[in-house]
Amino acid sequence: MPGAPLLVTGANGHLGRDLIRAVAGERPVRAVVRSERAARSLDDLVEASPGGLEVRRVDYADEAGLGETGKGCAAWVHLVGILKEGRHARYEEAHEGTCEVLARAAEKAGAARLVYMSILGAELGSPNRCLASKARAEEILTRGTTPATTLRVPMVLGPDEIAATALRSQASAPITFMTRGGATLEQPIDARDLVDAIRLAARDESGWRGGLDLAGPESLRHRALVERIASLLGTRPRVLPVPLFALRGLAALFEAVSETPPITRPMLGVLEHDDAIDPGPAARQLGLELTPLDETLRFVFGSASHGEVG
Repeated sequence: MPGAPLLVTGANGHLGRDLIRAVAGERPVRAVVRSERAARSLDDLVEASPGGLEVRRVDYADEAGLGETGKGCAAWVHLVGILKEGRHARYEEAHEGTCEVLARAAEKAGAARLVYMSILGAELGSPNRCLASKARAEEILTRGTTPATTLRVPMVLGPDEIAATALRSQASAPITFMTRGGATLEQPIDARDLVDAIRLAARDESGWRGGLDLAGPESLRHRALVERIASLLGTRPRVLPVPLFALRGLAALFEAVSETPPITRPMLGVLEHDDAIDPGPAARQLGLELTPLDETLRFVFGSASHGEVG
């Protein structure tokens, strides 16, 4: 199989699995996960890619283990991160901590390129703890020796993505509750486009380093997005608005009483972030052609998909 192996951390997530499917036929993939359960979840992809996928269990705090695992891998893709913080999962550990270790391990292993997944809106001065943490993690990689490309992305739409499940539920319900009546601006990117963006970034041998703001070609209100999906499903949900302050109060309560709250204030802030950018510069730099939103919606929610990956 041609090409040096591609190392992928957090490989058991939806995006990691999609990336493995796309890449395993082109070059070997070394998938890195932390637990035996996560490793077993990739058994189907191992069977589908004889000799093309190797799964390694390594803690993301284990610099020596990551370095040994990454030997011979020209590009490393870092998909590890959390949207919701709990008492046993902190942003600083999941974002800055793993990037510190990864940067050192990649340097020692001689990696040629790092690709990091971040969130659209990540800024060092952000009052949102998740977005600020992501920005600090980006900075760690940018300062490192190995050239790093950060892809900052919004909602990702694919048949298996959590966002698609939530949108389908909203569009299918006779009555659906929306924060601020669905006023948030969304700019979803097709999961297939994101996989292509990662593949293209991983091939970059120019030595360029920095962050790219990447999104789908269309920005629209959340309510309008749900209405388009509803039209594909043949439904007409009635929208009931929920005040943002009420959800913030509920999230604060969950944070106070639960070690694993279902929603937190930083998570809510990310979900309610208005996404409206020009994705053209990033797409041109990567050599990426973006899929029109209506085509993405038909792929994800059309009658032929039924939420399954083909």
